[in-house]
Amino acid sequence: MAKRLEGKAALITGASKGIGKGIAKVFLDEGASVFLCARGEDRLAQTARELSSRGEVAFLAADVADPEDGKRLAASAIESFPNLSVLLNNASILGKRAPIAELDVATWNDVLKVNTSSLFYTTHPLISHLVAHGNGSIINVSSSVGRRGKPNWGPYAVSKFGLEGFTQVLAAELEPSGVRVNSVNPGATRTDMRAGAYPDEDPTTLPTPEDIAEVFVFLASDESKTTTGQAFEARDYMNQTWG
Repeated sequence: MAKRLEGKAALITGASKGIGKGIAKVFLDEGASVFLCARGEDRLAQTARELSSRGEVAFLAADVADPEDGKRLAASAIESFPNLSVLLNNASILGKRAPIAELDVATWNDVLKVNTSSLFYTTHPLISHLVAHGNGSIINVSSSVGRRGKPNWGPYAVSKFGLEGFTQVLAAELEPSGVRVNSVNPGATRTDMRAGAYPDEDPTTLPTPEDIAEVFVFLASDESKTTTGQAFEARDYMNQTWG
């Protein structure tokens, strides 16, 4: 059976653990090469070593909230994989869960910079490359609270609403070039970030990142070449896969 991502290469941010790492595993199993990015070099290198048995892996420790690191990341990813055609903007932080009235400026700014400004910092340097490629796919990882706000999710929810706006604007701008841009809400998933938000929840009741990967494979593959500007729910695809 043909692998759905054969011949493709993907840059994945926030890839040393959680959803980024899980999607990287599945992309490799589907034939893609992957370029991994995260801030912590030791854990990132460990993840790269772990995944290298599945396929071709390269990595760079970089801070997506730093615009200069965004440029460095793009250059390194293209140098490693000239056929790079997929960008998965996954890196994000939760921040403090509290009412907006109780938040401080530093927390607000940190979350917005990592979760929203970073979209521009990582994507902008890659746009000309993806347009030249002619069949690129940008996938932005959203959240349920980025589509309907909830109390005490303050900067995280606002940052993900910003991600949805970024997705829609960029999708419309790049549609004539053949580059597609979509967002995915993973839903409740077994990750460290989820455990931090819901410490009393039993993580074994939740799907793993690999369980929800189907929609990401679809969006990275040529199957989605006419799909852009859409907001997907990973659980919908997981349920189809599980029947």
